[in-house]
Amino acid sequence: MCGIVGVVSHSPVNQLIYDALLLLQHRGQDAAGIATNSGNKFSMHKANGLVRDVFRTRNMRSLMGNAGIGQVRYPTAGSSSAEEAQPFYVNAPFGITLAHNGNLTNVEQLKIEMFKNDRRHINTDSDSEVLLNVLAHEMQEATTGYSLDPTSLFKTVAALHKRVRGSYAVVAQIAGYGLLAFRDPFGIRPLCIGFNDTEKGQEYVVASESVALEGLGFRFLRDVIPGEAIFIDMDGKLYNQQCAENPTMNPCAFEFVYLARPDSIIDGASVYATRLKMGEYLADKIKREFSHGEIDVVMPIPDSSRPAAMELALKLNLEYREGFIKNRYIGRTFLMPGQAIRRKSVRQKLNAIGSEFKGKNVLLVDDSIVRGTTSREIVQMARDSGAKRVIFASAAPPVKFPNVYGIDMPTRNELIAYGRSDEEVCREITADALVYQDIEALKRSISDVNPLLKNFEASCFDGVYVTGDISRDYLDRLESVRNDAKPENDDAVRSQLNLNLAHVD
Repeated sequence: MCGIVGVVSHSPVNQLIYDALLLLQHRGQDAAGIATNSGNKFSMHKANGLVRDVFRTRNMRSLMGNAGIGQVRYPTAGSSSAEEAQPFYVNAPFGITLAHNGNLTNVEQLKIEMFKNDRRHINTDSDSEVLLNVLAHEMQEATTGYSLDPTSLFKTVAALHKRVRGSYAVVAQIAGYGLLAFRDPFGIRPLCIGFNDTEKGQEYVVASESVALEGLGFRFLRDVIPGEAIFIDMDGKLYNQQCAENPTMNPCAFEFVYLARPDSIIDGASVYATRLKMGEYLADKIKREFSHGEIDVVMPIPDSSRPAAMELALKLNLEYREGFIKNRYIGRTFLMPGQAIRRKSVRQKLNAIGSEFKGKNVLLVDDSIVRGTTSREIVQMARDSGAKRVIFASAAPPVKFPNVYGIDMPTRNELIAYGRSDEEVCREITADALVYQDIEALKRSISDVNPLLKNFEASCFDGVYVTGDISRDYLDRLESVRNDAKPENDDAVRSQLNLNLAHVD
C-alpha cells in the first residue's frame, strides 16, 4: 500500500504535490518522492522518511514545472532502501517517470521477459521498476517516429494489462507530453481524479484517495474505472479510454477497514459510512452472543476503529468512553517493519486513562487483528489500568490468509488467526472474550453504502484471490523468500488453505 498523486496545472506544482503527499502520509511512512516536468526536463527528489523530513526548501526549489507526480511508500516488495523510493525514471522512449501503488504477482516472469525479450535492465528488487519498464517497452512498440498521441498511449496500456498481473494504480509522466494514469482491470487499489477551473483552463489531480483532492481545493470528478487509462496533456486536455478486455470492480475491503482515511470516498462509498455500518453489524453479533449487563463500557482503539465503536455503543445503548489517548507523533504500528518495533511502539503510541477502566467490564473495539502484537499489549494495558474484564471486538473478520496485492501480510505464520480458532486467538491476546465481524457482514457494510459494489478483494479474510493466478506453490515461494526458510508443514492448516485455493489450481 502506497499513496500516489499526479498533477497537471497551469502554474508550478511542487507545493501542490507536497501538500497532497502530506494528506496521503497515512498510506506510507517509509519513503517519499516527487518528480516534476518542465519542457523536456525532469526534476526529482526522493529519500527515505516522512514527507516533512524528505523535502527541504532547497529540494522544493529544484522541482520546477507545471506537471508532476509523487509517492509515499510503504514497502511490500523489494526492500526499504533509498534506491527503491519512488518515482522511478527511464530515459527511453521519450523519458518517463512512474509512481505505483499495489503489488505485481507475476514479477519474476516479467523480469525474465525484460532480460530475454525486451532487452531492458532492472536495477532494483522493486516490482514498480519492472512495471515502469513494461510500460516503456510497450510504449516504444505502440509508437512510430518521434510523436506520441493518446491512441498510442491507450494501446500501450492495453498491452500492459495483458502482460501484468496483480494490483496496480499508476501515475506516470511522459516528458513534454503530459500525465498518464491507469488502474488494474480488477480495480483492487483505489484511484480518483479531481479538477479545478482557472482563467487559463482546467487543472487536474489524480490521487489514491479523494481526501487529497479536496485538501488541495480541487473538486472530485470521479473514480478511475478498473482497466481505464486517463491521459492529460500539458495544456490540460483530458482523454480517457477503457483498455482492458473484461474489467471488473473488486475494491480492496481492507481499504475500508483500516488503510484509507475515514473522510475519503472510494469507488462511490464513504469510508466513514462503511465503518459506521461495520459497527452496526458487529453490535448485532454482540447482542446475540452476550447477555445484558456483561459489558459496562465500549472503548475504541484509536483512531480507525472509532466510527465502528461509536455506532456499536449507540445501537447497544452502552456507555461510550475514550480510554486510550494516542500520541499522534508515532506512526501507524501496522506499517512498521518487525514485531519488536511494533510491540515497543504500542506503549509509546497509546496511554490508558486509568479511571475509565477501573472495576469495569470493558469492550475494546479495534478495526482488525492481524499479527496480534498490538492487541495483546492493549489488553494488558487495560488490565494494568484496573479493568475487571476485557472483551475484545474486531470490526473485521479474522485475517487468515496472506495478502499479495500490496498489504504487508505475506506469510501465514505472521497472522495470529492462521490455523487457530477464535477461542485460541482469544487466549493468545489474553482477552476474556473475543468477537470477530462476519465476512458477509463486512461486505454488506460496504455494499450498503454503495449498492453498486458487489464484489471485493478480501483474500486476507476468505482466501479468494481475484486475479486467479495465486496458487499454493506461489504462497510457499513467497514465504520462503521472506523468511529465508522452508514453509511450515501444518497439515490441518494446509488443508484449510487448500480448500480456499482449490479454484485457482
